[in-house]
Amino acid sequence: MDQGAVIDIAQSALKIILYVSAPMLGLSLIVGLAISIFQATTQIQEQTLTFIPKILAVIAGIALFGSWMLRTLIDFTQNLFLNMGHYIK
Repeated sequence: MDQGAVIDIAQSALKIILYVSAPMLGLSLIVGLAISIFQATTQIQEQTLTFIPKILAVIAGIALFGSWMLRTLIDFTQNLFLNMGHYIK
């Protein structure tokens, strides 16, 4: 396996990681921003107030995007195993 193939696999893996994690990170960011705005307007300075809504948003994101995430990871893994013969020479 040459360096180009290793770099291509690593780039593909990083791209898949970004695609799969983006919905959860985005939802968590949006919920965190909304809670921060709520805290700023009501002057509630409780640090633990953001944890439960963020956790619930991530769970909802997994329920919503879970099948797509799993399909994306399965496709990547199958493609990796199917092309194993091309990588090993």
